[in-house]
Amino acid sequence: MSEENKTEEKKKMPVKKRYIFATLITLGVLTAGYFIYDYLGYQTTDDAYVETTTVSVSPKVSGQIVKVLVEDNQPVKAGQVVAVIDKIDYQVKLDQATAAYERALLDQENAHANYNAASAEIELAKKDLERYENLYAAGAVSKQRLDQARTNLESKQADQTSADQSIFSADPSKNAKVADADLNVLKAQKRAAELALEYTDILAPIDGTVSNKKVEVGMMVQPGSPLFVIVPHNVWVVANYKETQLTHMKEGMEVDIKIDTYPDKVFKGRVDSIQRSSGAKASLFPPENAVGSFVKIVQRIPVKIVFTEDIDPKEYKIIPGMSVVPKVHVRDYQKQQAKQTDQ
Repeated sequence: MSEENKTEEKKKMPVKKRYIFATLITLGVLTAGYFIYDYLGYQTTDDAYVETTTVSVSPKVSGQIVKVLVEDNQPVKAGQVVAVIDKIDYQVKLDQATAAYERALLDQENAHANYNAASAEIELAKKDLERYENLYAAGAVSKQRLDQARTNLESKQADQTSADQSIFSADPSKNAKVADADLNVLKAQKRAAELALEYTDILAPIDGTVSNKKVEVGMMVQPGSPLFVIVPHNVWVVANYKETQLTHMKEGMEVDIKIDTYPDKVFKGRVDSIQRSSGAKASLFPPENAVGSFVKIVQRIPVKIVFTEDIDPKEYKIIPGMSVVPKVHVRDYQKQQAKQTDQ
């Protein structure tokens, strides 16, 4: 190759390098611009976690646990018996209440008999009074004896009224008697005993999974004492966004949800609601900015995000407390709203 050709090639090389370098810079700028554009179209935070509302299971009556039918991390259905309290004492109380109620019903025969007897005594007292009135008019008996006859009639009439109150009325809603009230008390006591016996079967209040089990056979439990917790299947995400990130965020916006446990999976969701107070304001001891020196701190606002896709619990176990990184589609929502406005 001649010296002239070599010289020409050396001149061409810098030109090629300049073109390549310029192309690379252009691609870099375009790529950076795309990522910046994409980043500005979302609002994201790593201060987000899976949440749910757990339910503490407690007995309604006291007693000794004779059966425990669940274990930790076992799925349960609403209404399923999870533990049993000894029933003997409560069965005896129900038998006593039932006997008292049935006796009140059987006592109605005696009540009717007493009423009939009181009615007969009234008729006799009326005849005695009439006879003594005639004798008094004839001067055969004293005024005191006549008064005694009148008092006897009034006493028998009072006995009849008392006997009548011991008989159930035909329509207690219009003409209630003492017997009706007494029967209602016994009926309520019988129902209370029935409920207490039913409460010895401790039921799962919701569908979910048993967690934090603290009960064993033989334990003495009291009403309200926690036995275990049921974690429901329904979960959501609470993301604590900075207040400056909420400018364009609205309910209904689509969200991409990434859970640290499943880094290769993007779950779909939407913004359900935005809390009406900051996390600090809703705390047990909210800040008092009017006292002492003031340092401005960017507040975080909890945003509730719900899943919109069906999640197979066998493949993905989404557990409350898991760390989440949500990305809210702010720009896409604004575009949809603009299209709807144009239409």
